[in-house]
Amino acid sequence: MEVVSGLLSYTQAKVAVLFGLSAGSNAQKCKKMEEKVLEVYDIIRNIRDPEKPNTLEELDVVSESCVEVQELTDEDYLVIIRFTPTVPHCSLATLIGLCLRVKLQRCLPFRHKLEIYISEGTHSTEEDINKQINDKERVAAAMENPNLREIVEQCVTEPDD
Repeated sequence: MEVVSGLLSYTQAKVAVLFGLSAGSNAQKCKKMEEKVLEVYDIIRNIRDPEKPNTLEELDVVSESCVEVQELTDEDYLVIIRFTPTVPHCSLATLIGLCLRVKLQRCLPFRHKLEIYISEGTHSTEEDINKQINDKERVAAAMENPNLREIVEQCVTEPDD
């Protein structure tokens, strides 16, 4: 009976390793994702609000919990940001999303796909804004506008820069 039990344990361990299910690798993967989340959050938390002298972190527009990172491959990650505008009719929500996108595209040191959304139920036109800030052509067109580009630069440039 001990031999059967030993063989069963051995087989389970091998299957777990084969499928990457060992407790050690899961713990390492979780730690790696937590580090990526903190890295992303550290980049976006100091973006300044377009209207106020405060950062997005100070206004609770972004928080650590609004950042999600998923591993796509060993070198590629999906970064998902869900931000919360200060009011449900915030006229600058699209601009805030653009600032998040620009800052992350410039500063993230790892390969990534980026998705930015308004937190569900926190803005009156969230669906339209989500489409706009995740559309490459619209983002590129917005950044061609010199006035808009200047505002984005003011928001994403840190005082030390």
